[in-house]
Amino acid sequence: MSAQQYAVVDPSTGDVLKVYPTAGNEEIAAAMDSADSAFRSWARPTAVADRAKLMQRVAELHTERRDDLAAIIHREMGKPVDQALMEVDFSASIYAYYAANAEAFLADEPIELRGGEGSALIRRQPLGAILGIMPWNFPAYQVARLVAPNLAAGNTVILKHAPQCPESAAALEKIFLDAGYPEGAYTNVYATNEQVETIIADPRVHGVSLTGSERAGSAVAEIAGRHLKKVVLELGGSDPFIVLSTDDLDATVDAALIARLGNTGQACNAGKRMIVHEDLYDEFLARFTEKMVSIPASPLSSEAAARHLEEQVAGAVAQGAVAAGAGKRNGAWFAPAVLTGLDPKDAAAQEEFFGPVAMVFKVRDEDEAIAVANSTAFGLGSYVFTTDPEQAARVADRVEAGMVFVNGVNAVGAELPFGGIKRSGIGREQGRLGIEEFLNRKMIRTVR
Repeated sequence: MSAQQYAVVDPSTGDVLKVYPTAGNEEIAAAMDSADSAFRSWARPTAVADRAKLMQRVAELHTERRDDLAAIIHREMGKPVDQALMEVDFSASIYAYYAANAEAFLADEPIELRGGEGSALIRRQPLGAILGIMPWNFPAYQVARLVAPNLAAGNTVILKHAPQCPESAAALEKIFLDAGYPEGAYTNVYATNEQVETIIADPRVHGVSLTGSERAGSAVAEIAGRHLKKVVLELGGSDPFIVLSTDDLDATVDAALIARLGNTGQACNAGKRMIVHEDLYDEFLARFTEKMVSIPASPLSSEAAARHLEEQVAGAVAQGAVAAGAGKRNGAWFAPAVLTGLDPKDAAAQEEFFGPVAMVFKVRDEDEAIAVANSTAFGLGSYVFTTDPEQAARVADRVEAGMVFVNGVNAVGAELPFGGIKRSGIGREQGRLGIEEFLNRKMIRTVR
């Protein structure tokens, strides 16, 4: 099957359930025409309240269709249904958040003048059509992060979903149409990589947002740069899970398991590197490993994904790592594993393991924990566990990451911005910052 073929493939069996045709060039041209036309008609500042009403309806339709959407996600990439339901519910909360806050976020911002007559302000205005390039691991949530703030702002969206998620792509487009959005406000395209380059180059498209691999992000950024288009990139991560002290080791181990194994470990912001103070290391490792290896194999998103993870584990072992647990695959099915014995500078320790494999490192003190945490090219999220509030504040300040979670996991919310630094990406999604990315923050100075 072609790498660019849009198809639903059951990860648990490898069976191809349905193939979707890729778009023709005429369809791509029509999508850009429609997105540009819709923008011209509905981007008026007076239309913010109307756009918010439509977005609230999108939130409601996600809730009404949650079972169907979750079943599609499960079919396409193997996510357990309970987790897929949580994803749909979180997506609904993001749409509702922007429906409730769009008017306040987009309101004129007065500037206090230092001298002279008159007034000045910042007026936030949409740019136009935005291209979104989405991954397979969160088929509904990733779309919500991009689409909710941009449609609320008055931009239009051309959405290219992952080839693995064509059924989700169609179901989401239908939600926007059924909610009452005008034709072209949200358009799904089953585009090829070559067509993506054409879309980015078109002057009617004013920006591109991609969630995916470093390689994909670099390629898209290069194309966008040639055409002077802004990009928002959410790329890979190898988030540190730092344990310096705890008054409940079992609870901390359980938190580490949740951080590592959500979505079968296939999340950019999963806690992938456990960095543990030497006073806790032996006991933490014993309990964490016992629980990890007791978890049965689950299907990853595809056999190719499982094969790549298997190769990574074998490469780490060849570099001196000790693997506890099976770490083996059967088709797309992969059994959890724990890797120890790696030096933070080893090549394997610099990689992102996208699946149920955790690396564990022993550190002497806070300074070494920070050094290990910051030793990769990634900088997406991070987790810090300590009973010392002052230490928590210090470590949170020193970790090179776009997000820090202290003494907790899954502490997410539509109001919290999401994004990273270094090779984990550029820009932010969600929260107040998410709506600012593709806006013209126009300064208007009136003398009299």
